[in-house]
Amino acid sequence: MCGIVGIVGVTPVNQSIYDALTVLQHRGQDAAGIITIDSNRFRLRKANGLVKDVFEVKHMKRLQGTVGVGHVRYPTAGSSSASEAQPFYVNSPYGITLAHNGNLTNANDIRQWLFEQGRRHVNTTSDSEVLLNILAQEIDVSEHYPLTQVDVFNAIKKVHTIVKGAYAVAAMIIGHGMVAFRDPNGIRPLCLGKREVEGRTEYMVASESVALDAVGFDFVRDVAPGEAIYATFDGQLFSEQCAEDPKLNPCIFEFVYFARPDSFIDKISVYSARLEMGKKLGEKIKREWDDLDIDVVIPIPETSCDIALEIAQLINKPYRQGFVKNRYVGRTFIMPGQQQRKKSVRRKLNAIRSEFKGKNVLLVDDSIVRGTTSEQIIEMARDSGAKNVYMVSAAPEVRFPNVYGIDMPSANELIAHGRETDEICKMIGADALMFQDIDDLVSAVGIGNPSVSEFETSVFSGQYVTGDIDQTYLDLIDAIRNDDAKLDRDMQVDLANLEMHNEGA
Repeated sequence: MCGIVGIVGVTPVNQSIYDALTVLQHRGQDAAGIITIDSNRFRLRKANGLVKDVFEVKHMKRLQGTVGVGHVRYPTAGSSSASEAQPFYVNSPYGITLAHNGNLTNANDIRQWLFEQGRRHVNTTSDSEVLLNILAQEIDVSEHYPLTQVDVFNAIKKVHTIVKGAYAVAAMIIGHGMVAFRDPNGIRPLCLGKREVEGRTEYMVASESVALDAVGFDFVRDVAPGEAIYATFDGQLFSEQCAEDPKLNPCIFEFVYFARPDSFIDKISVYSARLEMGKKLGEKIKREWDDLDIDVVIPIPETSCDIALEIAQLINKPYRQGFVKNRYVGRTFIMPGQQQRKKSVRRKLNAIRSEFKGKNVLLVDDSIVRGTTSEQIIEMARDSGAKNVYMVSAAPEVRFPNVYGIDMPSANELIAHGRETDEICKMIGADALMFQDIDDLVSAVGIGNPSVSEFETSVFSGQYVTGDIDQTYLDLIDAIRNDDAKLDRDMQVDLANLEMHNEGA
């Protein structure tokens, strides 16, 4: 999962993009990047690390210009090398830069076609660079200068017919403007905002509405599935539907885990959706666990806090904060390797023993993916004196890999894959375990926008909305993204960095 920002302004945008990226930091902690255009030249800074660490004062001073694109990243199929950080750029035609959130499911085929037919070299393993080169290839077809909005939209129409998967994009073309577009299924989020400065209108696109709020832009609307936005550097705004059969299938995991609660995605309040998840799950607990003696409801911070509060109210049990979170440790779900995730859990959370000692505790989490974190948290609860530890998940069983930009790579690494609830319960060491029903989850999120008829729920259902995923592809994903493969890639990157260091010494 990644976060993207793009601004076409009349005043310097470096600080606004920086501030927007800091509130999107939850979407990616592996790398960050900002690129601006100044005097018809790209100014770029990107590196591994958090936003606050990547951009020093000296970098911000260099990022001059009134237009720019920003990105926060964590890796899915690619490596964690700094060379994979975004935004990417190509010199031809004109000079184009791009930041992307999502995953292309046919990236390998396109990469080969680009080399053999398009005569373009993709230098990284990132599918975002593949997408950039396809966009550049199609813009290059136009014989007009300067480009018109018709040229830009025709290029994006062609892109939609070539690439498959999930993508939300912010790009800039030197001498022309900012381009933003969303995949025809609307899987990954993207919204549009504006603000008035010095009597002129500035435009902004971002992965979540909270980024607009942070820098004083007014939310205008969500970018529709398949739609493209073109904001010229002189302040004109154009939009057009560029897909033949667009359908809105937003990723439901955005609402379960990824998005900030103060964001709206496709007109749905993330906070309200989580409250509804709690209500649905609380009703199920009342129906099916009436015989359990629950003394206290404790969330596993932070995403599940609002969900747990609703559950506590419904089952008429006390709600307590039983864990204190160290906010200076990254989210374990998006750490590249299993060993790193294991080591980070106890650094990340510490139990308040008085809330556990001698009590039957109901722990609430947003989801259970690999089960490693759940197992350690239950162990912490027992070490703190809990009599019985029950656990509920606001999401259904995660049984299938995600192919649209979320790092749920290998089916064999998902604790619920091929297992029933009782077996999972035993593996994580709980006294009882319950998952949200998928119909209840869809209902809880969908109530915020009844016009959304279908969500992307592949991690729970195994049904992939793009219709192009088969077992061969899933096997490829497994080989690329499992923890052993990531460890091997990280070792290769470390060796390459060491060699570069030695050569420069």
